[in-house]
Amino acid sequence: MRTREAHFLAQGKPGSRVYMVMTDVKLPMDTLRADMNRQIALVLVLLFATAALAQRGPDRGTEARPATILGEVFDRDLEVPVEYANIILYRLRDSTQVTGTVTGEDGGFELTVGPGRYYLEVSFIGYHSRTVDDIQVGPGARLDIGSIRLRQKLIEVEGAEAVAERPTLTYKIDKKVIEVSRMATTTSGTAVDVLENVPSVDVDIEGNVSLRGSENFTVLVDGRPSILEPSEVLQQIPAGTIENIEIITNPSAKYDPDGVSGIINVVLKKKRVSGISGIFNTNLGLGDKYGGDFLLSVRHGIMNAFIGADYNKREFGGTRASESWTTRDDTTSYVNSDGTVTRDRPSHGVRVGIDLQLGSADRLSFAGRYGGRAMEGATRFDFTEWSVPGDTGFYLSDGDWRRSGNHLSLNLDHQHDFGPPARGTQTGKNGHNLLAQVSWNSRDAEEESTTELSDTTGTLASGRRTTEAGLRGRLTLKLDYTLPLGSSDKLEAGYQSRFRWSEDVSKAYEYSPAGDSYVFQDSFSHTTTHDRNIHSLYALYAGSIGNFGFQGGVRGEYTDRAIELLGEDSVFTITRPDFFPTAHLSYRLPAQQQVMASYTRRIQRPRWWSLEPSLTWSDAYNVRQGNPGLLPEYIDSYEASYQLPFGKSRLSTEAYYRVVHNKTERVQSVYAPNVILHSFENVGNAYSLGVETMLNLSPFDWWSVNLMGDIYDYRVKGTLLGGEFERTSFNWRARFGNEFKFPTGTRFQLNGRYRGPSVSAQGERKGSLMTDVAVKQEFLGRRLSVTLQVRDVLGTGAHEFTSEGEGFYSHRHFTRESPSVMLNVSYNFNNFRPQRRRPDDDEDDEGEFE
Repeated sequence: MRTREAHFLAQGKPGSRVYMVMTDVKLPMDTLRADMNRQIALVLVLLFATAALAQRGPDRGTEARPATILGEVFDRDLEVPVEYANIILYRLRDSTQVTGTVTGEDGGFELTVGPGRYYLEVSFIGYHSRTVDDIQVGPGARLDIGSIRLRQKLIEVEGAEAVAERPTLTYKIDKKVIEVSRMATTTSGTAVDVLENVPSVDVDIEGNVSLRGSENFTVLVDGRPSILEPSEVLQQIPAGTIENIEIITNPSAKYDPDGVSGIINVVLKKKRVSGISGIFNTNLGLGDKYGGDFLLSVRHGIMNAFIGADYNKREFGGTRASESWTTRDDTTSYVNSDGTVTRDRPSHGVRVGIDLQLGSADRLSFAGRYGGRAMEGATRFDFTEWSVPGDTGFYLSDGDWRRSGNHLSLNLDHQHDFGPPARGTQTGKNGHNLLAQVSWNSRDAEEESTTELSDTTGTLASGRRTTEAGLRGRLTLKLDYTLPLGSSDKLEAGYQSRFRWSEDVSKAYEYSPAGDSYVFQDSFSHTTTHDRNIHSLYALYAGSIGNFGFQGGVRGEYTDRAIELLGEDSVFTITRPDFFPTAHLSYRLPAQQQVMASYTRRIQRPRWWSLEPSLTWSDAYNVRQGNPGLLPEYIDSYEASYQLPFGKSRLSTEAYYRVVHNKTERVQSVYAPNVILHSFENVGNAYSLGVETMLNLSPFDWWSVNLMGDIYDYRVKGTLLGGEFERTSFNWRARFGNEFKFPTGTRFQLNGRYRGPSVSAQGERKGSLMTDVAVKQEFLGRRLSVTLQVRDVLGTGAHEFTSEGEGFYSHRHFTRESPSVMLNVSYNFNNFRPQRRRPDDDEDDEGEFE
């Protein structure tokens, strides 16, 4: 039975009123504004060179005009918007479903319907559903039903009070959102550790991240790119500072098109309630692992400010064994080695930010981060080296490697909202706004690597030392405009310029036994500059017709790039225009089912180190050379998905097909006996066809299960080193997660994941299995939590790779120390996390409606 909460009456005749909202409805002025908006939209579309947008037909009279129902959904206790809540409208006389939608980031929604009487249902996982009865609208009416306040669910477990929570994973039309605070097994780690349990993402034992099978993707932090490489960014962000992670495999034209497989956006924690609040995390583990972070926030009046800092030190060791041979001039040279590897990744950072609400229509935001990082490694191997024909030698190798540097990022945003503010708020809510952004990033880096071979008597036989120093910078200017059209459509358009520059100095030294010193090698020492400017325009149109939603856009970019070897009169330039269309479709079925499909065209531009034309020694057995003639990879990506909620559970299935043109591969060849040259080539095209399935189950209130599986066929074919080739593999990966909740406030998580084997143009990677467990206990009314986590419990994590080609073979096996044990303690004060309270007994069970 529905509970009558409010009665609304809106008539669309000139001079009539909307009762309870107390706002005059004057149709001639509404019509004029709508026509003006459409004219503005047409001008913008022509300006940005997009396809013509179909306009609505002429007015057929007042009786044929649709009505609009709009409102917003908020968390009753936290006073924050509830995004992605389900809004379903039913016909009052027979309870048939008429239309539906989901709320946006601001909790707002709009529905377009014919005249009549309806009732509305609002629901979201972790909240009590709400019903708004007897909504009556006339022709052309625009009815604002105000704020609908949802109350969070409470679950009784054997006499103990628990709070229903939002799921770890939620789905949107263009992305998946993962709530990091629910992942107890990653509390003491970094963003890389979090991604190990995220759908569509793989992380190998050495911390290398791939998205949908590709290591070429874009990393954003709070929606902004970083000057650092994706792996460096993810390794430096502590898990305790992350609010959620967004996985965007088919981004719209509004986003930069860079990345083969899409975007990983890391959203950091920020202030949630008024006053002063904060959170402190500290962690300690076996094997020289420790760290901590804090975030303090204050909100008062028009100001919202925060300051945070973090430090982490992660040292881990392992063992590595390798076998390789090369053939050159009728001589085959062999090298076998085995020994230990130690790696350390200390990092630190400070971030600050402030938001100012300048009146009802303008918001100014500033944020900055300064940090430093280092990656250090030490190796000790026993080498056996021989040739056929030739002699056999035994050596002891000691290697040291260190890369360090500092980085600084500054961001300034200004948003202006057009139109009147939302009812009961201080800021505009109608979605008509202009956002200007300026981002500046810089970083410096120094790297030194030394490899020495000693004979069985301890005498130094050979050695090689390389150093690199560089400075990079990036300036981004961005302007985004959003124009609502009608009741549910909108046009977005924008401009962006990205300026990037770098200079790297590489030096090489070789050990001279005669002088017992390292001698500078001029032929392997270079200074390289790299400048790249990208200018972009985009336009995007989105809307809905009943249960059908659509979004289409196009982005145009112009790239100007120059690479120069200073002192060698070598300059490599590229000037090129590119176009990137995108399309997203969705259809909402009964019972909150949803079908979605999308297409995007993307680009993967070569990384700076793959373009450097100079020879650079990595160690005594490997030398690297970039290819300034590399073409960018162009990607056509298709996706289709289906979502089925049932009870407290949800099933999601995604099918995808991706074609990578101008596929770039790391190519290996023989440089000298026992020395491999690593270079980069466009080898042809790569194809991925697969299905990804995610099942979230809640068999009981105290037990939740997450199952994820990905199966895909991978093919790469083309021309390599003058000959045609084709490699195929059937790839699969799976994850199995469990969480058990006990009446004492204790949580236990058990996660397992398997990554199947795969191939590349010249190699094959073996599969690997990892298992993690964690126990979390909360105290002091959820303000204090203690988490014990153990990673790779079974010690099965390993990385094994084989590569071979004309004249060479290499097999490498690496095992990291296990298990890894960490203890994390977290304390928050003044309700930094969302407060969940039990309502008073005499409150209406349906909560408030305003």
